[in-house]
Amino acid sequence: MAKTPGQKHNAPHATVQQADSTNNQQPATKKWLPHAIAIGIFLLITAAYFSPMIFGGKELSQYDILQYKGMSKEISDFRTKTGEEALWTNAAFCGMPAYQISVYYLAHKLEYLNKLFTGFFPHPVRYIFLCLFGFYFLLQVLKIDPWLSIAGALAFGLSSYFYIALVAGHNSKMGAIGYMAPVLAGIILTYRGKILLGGAVTALFLTMEIFSNHPQISYYLGFIILFYAVSELFNSLSREKWDPSIGGKEKKLMDYFKRSAVIGLAGMIALGANITNLWTTADYSKYTIRGGTELTINADGTKNEHNITSGLDKDYATAYSYGIDETMTLMIPNFKGGATSSIGENKDALKDVESDKRDAVARMDAYFGEQTFTAGPVYAGAIICFLFVLGLFIVKGALKWWLLVATVFSFMLAWGKNFMWFTDLMFDYFPAYNKFRAVSMALVIAGLTIPLLSVLAINEFIRKKNFLTEKISLPFKQSFSGQKILIASFLLTGGIAFLCWLAPGMLNDFSPAGERNQIFYQIKQSQPEVTDPQINGYLDNVLPSVEVARKSIVKADSFRSFMFILVAAFALWLYAKNKLVNRKILIVSIIVLTAMDLISINRRYLSGENFVNKSEMKNPMSAVGRPNAADLEIMKDTSPNYRVWNTFSRPDQDGLTSYFHKSLSGYHGAKLRRYQELVDFHINRRNPAVINMLNTKYIIVPGDKNQPMAYPNTEALGNAWFVNEYKIVANPDSEITAMKNFNPATTAILDKKFESEVNGYKPQKDSLDKIELLPNSYKPNYLAYTAMTKNEGLAVFSEIYYPSGWNAYIDGKPASHFRVNYVLRAMKMPKGMHTVEFKFEPSIIATGEKISAASLVLLFLFCGGAAFMEFRSRKKILNH
Repeated sequence: MAKTPGQKHNAPHATVQQADSTNNQQPATKKWLPHAIAIGIFLLITAAYFSPMIFGGKELSQYDILQYKGMSKEISDFRTKTGEEALWTNAAFCGMPAYQISVYYLAHKLEYLNKLFTGFFPHPVRYIFLCLFGFYFLLQVLKIDPWLSIAGALAFGLSSYFYIALVAGHNSKMGAIGYMAPVLAGIILTYRGKILLGGAVTALFLTMEIFSNHPQISYYLGFIILFYAVSELFNSLSREKWDPSIGGKEKKLMDYFKRSAVIGLAGMIALGANITNLWTTADYSKYTIRGGTELTINADGTKNEHNITSGLDKDYATAYSYGIDETMTLMIPNFKGGATSSIGENKDALKDVESDKRDAVARMDAYFGEQTFTAGPVYAGAIICFLFVLGLFIVKGALKWWLLVATVFSFMLAWGKNFMWFTDLMFDYFPAYNKFRAVSMALVIAGLTIPLLSVLAINEFIRKKNFLTEKISLPFKQSFSGQKILIASFLLTGGIAFLCWLAPGMLNDFSPAGERNQIFYQIKQSQPEVTDPQINGYLDNVLPSVEVARKSIVKADSFRSFMFILVAAFALWLYAKNKLVNRKILIVSIIVLTAMDLISINRRYLSGENFVNKSEMKNPMSAVGRPNAADLEIMKDTSPNYRVWNTFSRPDQDGLTSYFHKSLSGYHGAKLRRYQELVDFHINRRNPAVINMLNTKYIIVPGDKNQPMAYPNTEALGNAWFVNEYKIVANPDSEITAMKNFNPATTAILDKKFESEVNGYKPQKDSLDKIELLPNSYKPNYLAYTAMTKNEGLAVFSEIYYPSGWNAYIDGKPASHFRVNYVLRAMKMPKGMHTVEFKFEPSIIATGEKISAASLVLLFLFCGGAAFMEFRSRKKILNH
């Protein structure tokens, strides 16, 4: 009997329904046993890898978390003491909103769900379990065999990028990555007809995704969803045909829009649940380095060619761009030498180097790729890359094309400055893309799509009874036998790996552009007595041996990848030939080989050496030998609000000083734009006027034997003062350059845009005028002063001006304040004695929390209703 068009298109869904029906007739124990075993495996792997934490009482040493602990100390202390949220901290960068440091909104209650989904493991290792479980859940939604789904989960959850991220302390990133697969699972469920259940799953996991608070990862997830939705649209359009059996068209396009609407509703609920954090972040970003600049000049006086009015500087955003050929690290981990570290850390790399040159070569950098710095390569797995290529040939339908497009798109984003026409296009025209830096992070898209297509490939391979002899059609009406396709897939992966081992110079350049000049100037700077010919002679002698060492590193990993691919391909061939390997053995082989491959690479970057005693992470200062004598000396000063400048570190790379002091420095990826510009123009150049106006009461400088010493700065201007005059300048360029030569004790620099605040006002400072911070009044979000003036005066406050939240009051009544000296606050002061208060009262918090509460209620009603309807539906099936 011939099939009608309607029957043809519905056949795959009928197969799934039959499988569900058969499944439901199985005993409950047999049905759930594979899932229980899978979860058990994920628990075991996570516990075993992180056993020093779970069983040994240690902590994972994470650089960014040490910095975070310093940055968040004042905020968390205030929360502990008062039970309130400060929303602002004065401990870093002279003051900044706490929105992206540590604030507990209503949505923080979702942490209970987060613990459930992450297996109740300690922070941050729980996110590895989440990655494993989440990807397994996605594969189950796609109806993949549970045992094969375990292999897929390991391929995703053991990706090297995740372990490198954990060592760095990128915990929020890992949380967001972990929820990517479950979100995608909910969307696929919705488009495949489980509208209510799929919508609820999407809403739940998308809420958790946004709750993880890493907008860049969520943004990349948006691209994955977009590509999938477009593929479903084309799929629906192709099925919108006349069906004689129903006397009309299949309503596939209408179904698509209905399902898309449900996903849209789920997205609105997820956004609403997290709206307070999203809203404050969006508001704050306008004033940060991610919001552009008003300056048209650089700190060295040259013209700012970029003319950025919104978003990041492109050079800054693309500093961490993956090289185009560096993409090979997905299959050969050390294709570019591995992490930024000395060659000497890899003893095998020196075996072919002449003995008299080994010491010099050992000090050179093993990494020779395009990035400024890397903690390690993004490695997807040699076997997984082989299966991905195989999947491009044998997997059919929209899923393959969606995954391929998303993967290539991921590469193009990650290439950044090495693929600039595309980067310019994204930065200039794609909404919010210019807010994000480290474009190489886009490889998280490929980190999901590559293992997903790999699992679909092995699933399709197993499904075909006579794979080697079966004709497989390819685009452009070409078809080849399965045996030829298997060989082609092996040659495109294993063959290339073998070629990289046999002749590494054919596909790689071991001397990156500019490296010689960079080393030359480093030697010149550190040893000025050495002549240029001597340096050049040294480099001519050493650099060829550096290439030899780097070739050894690449060859070792190339051969390693070749062997893994060879064994995997041989296992597939044996299975297809029905020799020695059956279905179970094949899947177990893939599981074991994948785990061996990925774990051995991960241990290069996260091993027992990365775990430390809990005390070292509890107090970040102890991890670096602090508090030192300088800190202890400064802490004898019990004044509530003064600042410290630690000259031992860069002002934008020091969050640790904030643990004990209110610091000029800090560590944050979204610092206030104007403060960063103040750092570039003045603090880095040690302008004493600027240092003094920031109430820098102590400076940590080198003392005896270069040990930190506290130097009291007697010129610091204090918390507030009255000035004799103000100077109006034309624009931000004039404002920041006017501060090169001015006396902040007597003069305030005022941008013309605030001219209406003074309106010809003339300060009349008297020698007896006084303004002081009230004793015991200091809070991070509240400052109170007593002011006494003989005449009207102009007061300058050594506090960062931030227009979105700080309100000023004189004697309890609202008063206007404005910006002076590029970053500080000022206000006109009436004569007499007055109390001046500054309160941080961002209005968006209260509104956001109301929306969040309503959305959370709606989320749980939606999920509860969907669970009830699914339970009732399954009960009916069982009864029939």
